[in-house]
Formats: sequence, C-alpha cells, structure tokens
Amino acid sequence: MSQTEIGKENPMAADSAPLQEKAAPRALPPLMQMTDRAATRLRQLYEGANKGQTLRIGVNTKGCSGMAYDMSFVTAPSAGDERVVDHGLELLIDRKATLFLIGSVMDYEVKDLESGFTFSNPNEKGRCGCGESFHV
Repeated sequence: MSQTEIGKENPMAADSAPLQEKAAPRALPPLMQMTDRAATRLRQLYEGANKGQTLRIGVNTKGCSGMAYDMSFVTAPSAGDERVVDHGLELLIDRKATLFLIGSVMDYEVKDLESGFTFSNPNEKGRCGCGESFHV
C-alpha cells in the first residue's frame, strides 16, 4: 500500500489534515487588578511609610464565612509568591491564595468613618453579614 493509499484510509495519516481543529486555550483573567483609586493610594503608601516594601495579599481562615483577605507589607517575597504588576505598581499574591483571587479587582474606598482597600472577587459565593469574611 502506498502512502497516498494509507492517507485515504486513515484520516489521521501524516499527510492528511486532522478531522477537527484543536480549540485555542481560553485566556485566563488577570490574577488581580487595581482600580485607579487603589493604585493612587498604594503609590502613596509605597512612597511614604512603606517605602521599600511591597504589599502582599493572601487569604486566611477567619470570621463566620470562613475566609478573609490578609494584607501585609513585606521587604521580600515568600517562596512561591505570584508577582502582579498593575498601574506600574507591584503586588505579591500568596501562592496559597491564587485560586481564590483569580480575576479579583482591588479598590480603595473612603467613607465617613473608615477607609481602606476592598476587593471585588468573582470567586466569592457569599459573605457574612458584617462583611468581614467570605466563602468560595
């Protein structure tokens, strides 16, 4: 049997086109993004009291819903931390938190009695009544 004959009998032969094209892999959303307000506030912190440090974001077990965001300033990344750069600013994401934070957006809100960073997380399935913790 010649190569041409093999190609006719076997649609997956070397010189024939596959029956179905492979789908392109779906792009993952960014691990985390910042709003302009969050970037402005973080830049102020990086240029002020936290100069030379980087904000590290993780999650820990806390509250009545199970998980809470944990933020701290560090001078060096921990092993396995993911580096995120947005608005020209670097963030570190704890490797244990990456699956919980994919696609999140960090904002900075100023209210009458408090201000701080907040998170819009597409992975959250619910929050506790006080808003301190969440579950996925």
